[in-house]
Amino acid sequence: MSFYSKLNAAWAKSDSALCVGLDPDVNKLPAHLKNDPLGIQKFCIDIVDATADTVCAFKPQIAYFAAVGAEAQLQAICDHIRTQYPHVVLILDAKRGDIGDTAALYAREAFERYQVDAVTVNPYLGTDSLMPFLQTSGKGTIVLCRTSNSGSGEFQSKMVNGTSLYKHVAIAAASKWRDIGDTALVMGATYPQELAEVRGIVGDMPFLVPGIGAQGGDIVSAVRAGRTDKGTGLIINSSRAVLYASNGEDFAQASRAVAIDTRDAIRAANN
Repeated sequence: MSFYSKLNAAWAKSDSALCVGLDPDVNKLPAHLKNDPLGIQKFCIDIVDATADTVCAFKPQIAYFAAVGAEAQLQAICDHIRTQYPHVVLILDAKRGDIGDTAALYAREAFERYQVDAVTVNPYLGTDSLMPFLQTSGKGTIVLCRTSNSGSGEFQSKMVNGTSLYKHVAIAAASKWRDIGDTALVMGATYPQELAEVRGIVGDMPFLVPGIGAQGGDIVSAVRAGRTDKGTGLIINSSRAVLYASNGEDFAQASRAVAIDTRDAIRAANN
């Protein structure tokens, strides 16, 4: 099954555009898990089990695992999601960007080691840096376009031949990269005007949308600016608000409540 097909099926099955980001900060884990050697794994799997029926996707951020030597725990979490919730899209947030054999190894890491459905990548090195990802059959390549962070405009909004750099990325995605492999774009909820502009460039291409909640992005504005004509097209990520809804032993139940509220807010904004 292609990434596009799996994503469309996930949207339909869950009736949800919510993606829960798995960013396990060891300093924020509940007290009973902080000193557990498998605390990250247990924390994330409990979050996954509590929220799986509310989401279209999960998105582990690799840095939170690699920085503390927890790659094996990330692998176990990915295995759990794939086996227990095979209909949910699994995205590795790695923002890879390199060339040649190095790029090929990054693609292999994502698609063979962690066996995810899609991975985030940085297009700054050009199309050749994306090719190992785009050419992996059945997988998705999610390209940074207009990101949610406050400093993103420093380069992304620079004018190049009269057009903003992020629009050049969108144009390349629509005119070239999509013809090679299943392509999506990272579009921050914090910039709804740009969301609408890029939607006009790329048609029904999926958007991974970070930035709601802690970063200040508004759900209603993001949904109405970024949705397709069919009311789909969005993978709206929430990480901290869901993960750290409680630091007690009830953390999983609390995360589920926040996930349900967020999913429902996204649904309401789409009506």
